Amino acid sequence: MLGSSHPVSPRCGTSLSSSLVIHYSSFIVLVLSFFLSAPAPAAAPQLPSARVTQGARETKSARLTPADGAFLEDLEHRSFRYFCEQADPGTGLVRDRARTTGGVESGHGGDVASIAATGFGLTALCIGAERGWITRPEARKHVLTTLRFFAERAPSEHGWFYHFMVARTGERKWKCELSSIDTALLLAGILTARQYFSSDREITSLADTIYRRIDFQWMLNGDRYLLAMGWHPEKGFIPQRWDHYCELMILYLLAIASPTYAIPAESWYAWSRPPITYENYHYIYGDRPLYVHQYADAWIDFRHRRELRASHVDWFQNSVTATLAQREYCIRLHSKFPGYSRDVWGITASDSVKGYVAWGGPPDDPQVDGTVVPCAPAGSLMFTPRESLAALRKMKQLYGKRIYGHYGFTDAFNPNTGWVNQDVIGIDVGITLLSAENLEDGNVWNWFMQNAGIREAMGRIGLTLQPGALPKHISPGGTSKP
Repeated sequence: MLGSSHPVSPRCGTSLSSSLVIHYSSFIVLVLSFFLSAPAPAAAPQLPSARVTQGARETKSARLTPADGAFLEDLEHRSFRYFCEQADPGTGLVRDRARTTGGVESGHGGDVASIAATGFGLTALCIGAERGWITRPEARKHVLTTLRFFAERAPSEHGWFYHFMVARTGERKWKCELSSIDTALLLAGILTARQYFSSDREITSLADTIYRRIDFQWMLNGDRYLLAMGWHPEKGFIPQRWDHYCELMILYLLAIASPTYAIPAESWYAWSRPPITYENYHYIYGDRPLYVHQYADAWIDFRHRRELRASHVDWFQNSVTATLAQREYCIRLHSKFPGYSRDVWGITASDSVKGYVAWGGPPDDPQVDGTVVPCAPAGSLMFTPRESLAALRKMKQLYGKRIYGHYGFTDAFNPNTGWVNQDVIGIDVGITLLSAENLEDGNVWNWFMQNAGIREAMGRIGLTLQPGALPKHISPGGTSKP
């Protein structure tokens, strides 16, 4: 699965816990501040915006109030900052993490870039240019820097790229793997930029070059349908495969749509779809962290689509239901962790007082310690706007700039103990930005889906657009089950 570089990369396996783990004793003063001080939110610095009207951005989402629009405008703009300030000017690689204040961590982890974060970053540049936070020529320059690096200089094998790189040079970090899923998230950003700058011959040519080189058939490693998780030059393919529902949908769709090394459309139905029932919520379950229901959906527009084969899943509605189930899960944990409530909830892979943890729920996760991860509800803004907005605004109202800073929300905090993470993580900032943008205007969906190969592959899979009225799940807070 995806992971941040600290303290343990789930697939690289290099222990870095000594540089990040924060002991509870260091936060005694912070605990007192959470429970003894007034929780009034401090006013954040005003961000300039080219598209603010009467205190809130004009939006196509009629259900958003002006206050909601102003909140999202501020959150998105702060999130966008990350991908401008934490991208290396020579390679375009985006750092895996940074301090909530905007600084870079000192030591061996400070110049580590993530190719998944870079994919989010390319998409962020399109959002920023569309919003007027960066000029179109500036965005084009940054996109070209990144695409030239991956087309001409980045180390690769059969077109696949390493999970973590040194931001300044692109050198492989920590003997990590060539990552199939992280390359896919990078490619999603590349194809988004290709369509946003569709009239730019150099951008479209570089994007096509990178895509055409990725040998999806090689990553099958002898299997007819299922892709491997990655490859190490020292020991070959990772034995585990992408064989059950999770964020893998972006990988399989790109593989089926490949113009050069396409895998069979039947691969889409080769991975399992384990069902789960929690309270009154019935949906397809992959893993506990909520991001497994968010990452693919940030680019692929599953709205108005249902599989014509197998279990006929509506994947958009499945993510709506999974989000609502997790909210209910957190509410039911209130007696054990009073910091959780109807409006303060969210658990997904994140930092914690013990290091990086791939936690979530339901089902029940014994690792959960009351930590709140803001990017969990933020990443589901495109699915559950009412519940997600209420959660994010309540967090900001209660804890203010203790958890809300230069890049928006901290990666994680624990209202029960007072612990607050000092870092933000690029992929978590990225899913916040993309989900918010899809809620407001659907821009990321629109740009990515303009790739003709993607639409054609969805047709071969059997994910065709359904005629008729808009589905119920577009209403904020919809609770219909798949």
